[in-house]
Amino acid sequence: MSTAEVPMAFNAEAVRAQFPILSREVHGKPLVYLDNAASTQKPQVVIDALDDYYSRLNANVHRGVHRLSQEATDAYEAGRKSVARLLGVDDDRQVLFTRGTTEALNLVAFSWGLANLGKGDEIVLSGMEHHSNIVPWQLVAQRTGAVIRVIPIGDDGALVPGAAAEIIGPRTKLLAVTHVSNALGTINPVRELADLAHAQGAVVVVDGAQAAPHASIDVAALGADFYALSGHKVYAPTGIGALYGRAELLEAMPPWQGGGEMIRSVSFEKSTYAPIPAKFEAGTPHIAGAVGLGTAIDWLLDLGVDAVAAHEDALLRYATEQLTALPGLRMIGTAPHKAGVASFVVDGAHPHDIGTFLDMAGVAIRTGHHCAQPVMTRFGIPATARASFAAYNTRADVDALIKALARVIEVFSR
Repeated sequence: MSTAEVPMAFNAEAVRAQFPILSREVHGKPLVYLDNAASTQKPQVVIDALDDYYSRLNANVHRGVHRLSQEATDAYEAGRKSVARLLGVDDDRQVLFTRGTTEALNLVAFSWGLANLGKGDEIVLSGMEHHSNIVPWQLVAQRTGAVIRVIPIGDDGALVPGAAAEIIGPRTKLLAVTHVSNALGTINPVRELADLAHAQGAVVVVDGAQAAPHASIDVAALGADFYALSGHKVYAPTGIGALYGRAELLEAMPPWQGGGEMIRSVSFEKSTYAPIPAKFEAGTPHIAGAVGLGTAIDWLLDLGVDAVAAHEDALLRYATEQLTALPGLRMIGTAPHKAGVASFVVDGAHPHDIGTFLDMAGVAIRTGHHCAQPVMTRFGIPATARASFAAYNTRADVDALIKALARVIEVFSR
């Protein structure tokens, strides 16, 4: 397939029409939204689901015999089933609702990690991890005496071949790796890494925040013992996400937070805990968020994740062609297997200035270190400009980006 081709079976314009915000203007220009790796926009069906919940169902779940509570519970648990479908999980007890990927990874770190890691044990990370998959493990390592080791990345933004096999060894107790890099777009060979880790008896945690919107996922096929995702990156509301964990691991883990809902019985002498998933969902949950997440996932699955992925891959290839043709522009992250992200720097222009110029042209991108400062250090730069793609983006969006960047280069090359 030519890099300029977009799959004809996928109608991005029809998808785009389902997103009210994409019809607005910014600075008098039509909005071109290319900040999807940070947060995707929401289709009308998700907005309607939130409105319907608050208009008709608003009540606490699992705690009432009245009709509203029962209907809210059904809607909430339907969201859990949708997450399970997205991840290829048969037993939805293994799906926990969280505030997002960050909370999900912290849950694993401070429940499984504190209970299972000790002095001299090794936690293996990749060099492209988001801060959310670095800092929790540092905190746990400080408390337990565990040691962090890092699989390095090469000049193309992919893991250095053979490095993982050298680093993952008998002392490895946990491998925590991103499925898709938010800063580089690199798709990691998760199954290959998981096999190395499992051969040493280690547990595998996968940050799936960037993969969930862009690829069909089967956690068992990936070899993931835990898999985390964020709703706001998959066309759902902010403040909601999910964690998949193998049932035997979740059942053996201590609760992370205490309160209502997660208990079986409470006395001043002793408390016993509810079975999974309730054991890890203390307090009143983000019910509307779970409803919105389920609706967004159903919408994405109906659209066809593979069709979306093919469309986005064609856009990324087209954008890469156009970007690399611009004078003074350098791509950061050129791995052969990528998803949804084009990061770059421009000679003489700070990424923040690039972002400001593009914003005045109506083009929204992300600039900065993308909560991946070790990646920036690896490439010897303070920040990048990042354009990232979603189901509703088109070649016209890419053309608008290139036109605005040409103006940036003209101004800063003087």
